[in-house]
Amino acid sequence: MEQLDIDGKVVLLGTPAEEGGFGKVKLWEKGAYKGMDACIMCHPAPGPLHSISLTSCLAVIRLEIEYIGHTAHAALSPWEGKNALDAAVLAYTNIALMRQQIKPTHRVHGIFEGRDWAQSIIPDNSKMYYYIRAPTTAEAEETLKRVVPCFEAAALATGTTVKIIRVATGNELVQNKVLEDELSNVVRKKYGYIDYEYGINSASTDFGNISYLMPGLHPGFSIPTVPGGGNHTRAFTDSARTQAAHDACLTVSKALACIGMRVITDGVFLQQVKDAFKEQMKSKT
Repeated sequence: MEQLDIDGKVVLLGTPAEEGGFGKVKLWEKGAYKGMDACIMCHPAPGPLHSISLTSCLAVIRLEIEYIGHTAHAALSPWEGKNALDAAVLAYTNIALMRQQIKPTHRVHGIFEGRDWAQSIIPDNSKMYYYIRAPTTAEAEETLKRVVPCFEAAALATGTTVKIIRVATGNELVQNKVLEDELSNVVRKKYGYIDYEYGINSASTDFGNISYLMPGLHPGFSIPTVPGGGNHTRAFTDSARTQAAHDACLTVSKALACIGMRVITDGVFLQQVKDAFKEQMKSKT
């Protein structure tokens, strides 16, 4: 850009806390994306070698659930207690059974924990952390309507009190159609091949929220992995530190650089990107 006197600005924006903190959303709220015409990034995943993926990802609704009961001696007078651990176990079971009747593209999963538990005491507290995922935000909202009664029913059955807090909502990833087509063209000519199967299609990312707010592009790229060694495993960490994985990252970065340069230098193309964003978002409102 300096050598050819190209007018424009490239921002390298570090975005921590993707999983638990919705870091990109917080940065957006603080103005970190102000002035940007488009935002592009990438993420590794298993898949065929030299594959760059243009799948979307799942929307996610994050919940925190707390059960409040009453302690009692578990042997001497258990009838005096209201068991918050039982409530969590029952809710967990309710959801496990409900999963049989949800679409295979949807995900409902979580954990539970407690504070100061002991074998001889009826637990008076438990907390659950759950994710509801679906291909679109609207579908996740519909599945949420079925999940919430599972928590409420467990409280009713155990005589405990339940508090359900909606922590955050992550939108599905909207790949800008014009940016997507340009990346596909560049990759097929120079860097490998495009797929619409792998990538982060069944995961979630806070970049989905950004893609609802401005034109965005977020391809996945494959790195060599071992069987059972996908994302969020120790084996994937080992795979990510290999030379082959770094080479794959450099390859997709070069392709994205081509897209960024087109945005900066081609005003007609940029307008097409913005028009596509507006058109795609009509179906989301």
